Amino acid sequence: MNLVSAFVPIWILTVVGYAASRWGLLGEAGAAVLGRFVFQLAMPAALFLALSGMPLSGFAGRPLLAFAVSTAAVVGFGWFGASRLFGREPGERPIWGMAAGYVNSANLGIPIATQVLGDVAFLAQVVLLQVLVVAPVILVALDRHGDPAGRVRMRRIASLPVRNPVILASLLGVACSAAGLRLPATADATLTLLSGAAAPAALVALGASLHRSTPSRDHRAVPAGWAAPAGRAGPAELAVVTALKLVGQPVVAYVAGLALHLPAPQLLAVVVCAGLPTAQNTFIFGQEYGVGEAVTSRAVLLTTTLSLVTLAAAAAVLG
Repeated sequence: MNLVSAFVPIWILTVVGYAASRWGLLGEAGAAVLGRFVFQLAMPAALFLALSGMPLSGFAGRPLLAFAVSTAAVVGFGWFGASRLFGREPGERPIWGMAAGYVNSANLGIPIATQVLGDVAFLAQVVLLQVLVVAPVILVALDRHGDPAGRVRMRRIASLPVRNPVILASLLGVACSAAGLRLPATADATLTLLSGAAAPAALVALGASLHRSTPSRDHRAVPAGWAAPAGRAGPAELAVVTALKLVGQPVVAYVAGLALHLPAPQLLAVVVCAGLPTAQNTFIFGQEYGVGEAVTSRAVLLTTTLSLVTLAAAAAVLG
């Protein structure tokens, strides 16, 4: 199985973004503008199309539960536990948890599921879980951080779908799927064209963010000896988030799958999906809310580079 072929375009586009920023081709605000474009327009279009065309029936209960357990455990540990070791403020912790446990189920998940699992049926359920459960929880927490007093207001939470294009597009997509609605050909073609820009623009923005001429907002005081250089995430921090993503989540998924007595094909699907690298959406969310950019950008890059080992090992042992 040539897993490398699924990773190469991601590595290339990230390098393109870095080079474009280094050579001044994108301007001072290039990465930020690309990130806003992805968050406000391209990503919502992609999510709407994916969810509106995805059947909501036929969920595999036990495999999805095993994956959900691994996600909750790793995101929760990153959010409430490990992030505190590095002096991350409360508003940054949701992004830290997301970097540890939110998998790249789209542009990497689809080709890998096709090659290793033979189909994308289970991956589609992972997409729904992340988009409809995990992402809203993260976004509500980030929105709370945006409140000057850090308060949780029910009116503000209730209006979040209207104010947040990612949640709004996801809800509309699920509603269309449930109602069996289909877009007119022109609208479908327009959204398809727009959604096609989501992954490449996010990767170029990610690469551009890795080359910065100014210190990042992401630096915080951390325990002595663990401090990161200004504008960067420390090596210990990146090591922990990478270990959580590429070792912790697959191991928890495996243990949960064994506890639920999953047959071998379902156990393989759960472990492979849990071993996918951090989604670039994590960086886009962090950039949009102005928190955790240094951690997320490097976590996406590092886990994408190293996840090939995790996925190959899972396929070899469980396949």
